[in-house]
Amino acid sequence: MLAATAAYLSDTLFFACLCGVLGLAVGSFLNVVIHRLPRMMERDWRAQCAELAGHSIETLPAYNLAVPPSACPACGHRLTALENIPLLSYLALRGRCSACHTRIGLRYPLVELLTGLLLGYTGWHFGFSPAGCAAMVLVAALLALSFIDFDTQYLPDSITLPLLWAGLLVNVPGTFVDLRSAVIGAAAGYLILWSVYWVFKLATGKEGMGFGDFKLLAAIGAWLGWKMLPFVILGSSLVGAVVGIALIVLAKRGREVPIPFGPYLAAAGAAALFVGDRVVNYYLNVLG
Repeated sequence: MLAATAAYLSDTLFFACLCGVLGLAVGSFLNVVIHRLPRMMERDWRAQCAELAGHSIETLPAYNLAVPPSACPACGHRLTALENIPLLSYLALRGRCSACHTRIGLRYPLVELLTGLLLGYTGWHFGFSPAGCAAMVLVAALLALSFIDFDTQYLPDSITLPLLWAGLLVNVPGTFVDLRSAVIGAAAGYLILWSVYWVFKLATGKEGMGFGDFKLLAAIGAWLGWKMLPFVILGSSLVGAVVGIALIVLAKRGREVPIPFGPYLAAAGAAALFVGDRVVNYYLNVLG
């Protein structure tokens, strides 16, 4: 039985399809993380501020990633098991709450679909291997961080720091890079953006990015090694510049309105995971 299961999983296409289906369920959970984690953090901050100010801390109902159960934000209708099936329930309900018929945000099925596609591609790219399983964790975390930063312009330590340590642990046996390269990548990733931050602040008196960006690049460096950092920095900067200019010109967004950098770092990190080795080796051969 175990041999047959291993044979099925070793088939790349089967494993990719399995990862894609799993990705839909992971995407459903990521929707919860994206929505609730910033609110959980805000509640913690308010409680800490009240404690420091000597005020009484208000007792609030439990609120975390598991409690309360998922419900319609408009009418409070608690979703049934059938209404929680990733992607299919949205299609069956035609994008509306079954109780009050309020339209459900399109982002929820899009996050599920995007997660399914990315994890399916990850399974196809790496196959059934420790690298494939680890890469799916990295991709899922990058997706959650991208949407949270897009919404709140904040990259939670509760994701970035465990992601950094996980990258170092994953590379102890050299899953993606050797441990030395991973440690240097983590340190260099943080210090590069930290230096850019202070140079910009000393030159302009303004903060160009947040500390969460430093930690995210450090985490990417821990997973993929220091050689990938130029690829990630250049790629994220180019995409960020193009999007920023487009928002200013087309959407007439003011230059003073901050643009989150985390999604571009995450996208460049995912690109480095899949094609970074080929790009870096190509340029090293050209330069050599």
